[in-house]
Amino acid sequence: MTTTSAPKVQNARANMVKLTVRVKRGAPGAASHWQEYKVEASPLDRFVDVLNHIKWTQDGTLTFRRSCLHGVCGSDAMRINGRNQLACKTLVADLGYKISAEPMLGYPVIRDLVVDMDPFFGKYEKVKPYLINNSPAPATERLQTADQRKRFDAGTKCILCGACTGSCPSIWANPEWVGPAAIVNAHRFIFDSRDEGAAERLQILSDRTGVWRCRTIFNCADVCPREIPVTDLIEDVKRAIIYGEPDIPNT
Repeated sequence: MTTTSAPKVQNARANMVKLTVRVKRGAPGAASHWQEYKVEASPLDRFVDVLNHIKWTQDGTLTFRRSCLHGVCGSDAMRINGRNQLACKTLVADLGYKISAEPMLGYPVIRDLVVDMDPFFGKYEKVKPYLINNSPAPATERLQTADQRKRFDAGTKCILCGACTGSCPSIWANPEWVGPAAIVNAHRFIFDSRDEGAAERLQILSDRTGVWRCRTIFNCADVCPREIPVTDLIEDVKRAIIYGEPDIPNT
């Protein structure tokens, strides 16, 4: 249940609504199908609460991921009413009385709403998402100005939920493409004034599976639960490749 004041909870319980929830079920080697459940819920319930209720009281075989339940771990990303969202951040009040849930597109399905994230994390690792600095360590920390820190701030908010990548038609058409999430995490270090691996990452992202397959559709930015301007960051990386280096403030 969403935490709120007692009067609001009581009022919400008095206004329980009847939902029809359709979940796309399936596993490798078996034909997928839609299964329908009838559920009563509060408008203030999150969709993950609805799924938990179904699993605990109606159908224990229903399979989905969830962990922190606070929009931080990103594990419960799924396609809800045709749009990639985190089930723990999506209220029943925003979904209506008829709700559909299916696994994100562009990923192999393991079972029901659970997708295989291994290819996603393989692309993430490809862009070397860590600080590269081979200079001798200074006596104190490596300093940055406020403007230098702000230059890459947006990319630090990524929780690797995969919602952006699963919403991208370029990934649907070509699963080999590195995808928006990997580029966002490359951006975070390419534009870090302390990092010395920008040229290596830009070379990685210059190939046929790199940034140039982005068609600037903006699906990625639209579904990001952290409101990261994903497409803008991808364009930053494109410009860095064209001009040969990232534009990082000197001070």
